[in-house]
Amino acid sequence: MNEILIAVIPVVIIGIVCGAVLAIASKVMAVKEDERFPAVRDCLPGANCGACGFAGCDGYAKALCEDPSTPANLCIPGAAGVAKQLGEVLGVEVADVAAQKAVVHCSGSCGHTQDKVVYSGIESCAAAKLLYGGKGSCTFGCLGLGDCAAVCPENAITIRDGVACVSAADCIGCGMCTKACPNRLIALLPATETVVVACSNRDKGAATRKVCDVGCIGCRKCEKACPSGAIKVTGNVARIDYEKCTGCGACAEVCTTKCIVKR
Repeated sequence: MNEILIAVIPVVIIGIVCGAVLAIASKVMAVKEDERFPAVRDCLPGANCGACGFAGCDGYAKALCEDPSTPANLCIPGAAGVAKQLGEVLGVEVADVAAQKAVVHCSGSCGHTQDKVVYSGIESCAAAKLLYGGKGSCTFGCLGLGDCAAVCPENAITIRDGVACVSAADCIGCGMCTKACPNRLIALLPATETVVVACSNRDKGAATRKVCDVGCIGCRKCEKACPSGAIKVTGNVARIDYEKCTGCGACAEVCTTKCIVKR
């Protein structure tokens, strides 16, 4: 019996000492959390999309609590409702949230372009791109295998005739699709913008026409027609400066291939 006690007592004492040391360390070394953090975090939608520029909702909530200069209107999915709640919790004035929607800069559906190879592999745009840039004859166009649709939290994207299509009514502007697209065809634009260049082909006009009959050929008619100088052909494809664009649609009216569309 004594032999057992001699073995057990030191172990118990060591356990008590270690427990006390850990308890003290947890108090001394504890990282104090801003008392506002739980309330701020509860305001955010939990999409963890990164559209705010931070590593998910936790990262944004931490930045709001620790850095007073962090704007409280960066949550695009949450829109004005979340911004208002954050302003109330933090006791700050909040500017309006600029609502954004995803747009696809490609309109090369099955009726306008064709496949150059038969693709038989993983149903993923990222995987298909590794095989000669994808199955389509236009290597700049939509790969059509739905990587963007797979990551969309609102099911706002569908694949129609080989091209991704975004439902503006369902899109929350999280931007997850923009990161998933290997050809970087999807962009976030202010929800108020109505004119879009639905092409990303950067080849010269003759080469573009061979692979897609609705591709931008860089003819510059849009440049000449735009009354505000908002559209320029750069890298053989028309690009719109939305700070200048008035949404008049003059560029869409004169576009030779109709790759500029007014939504």
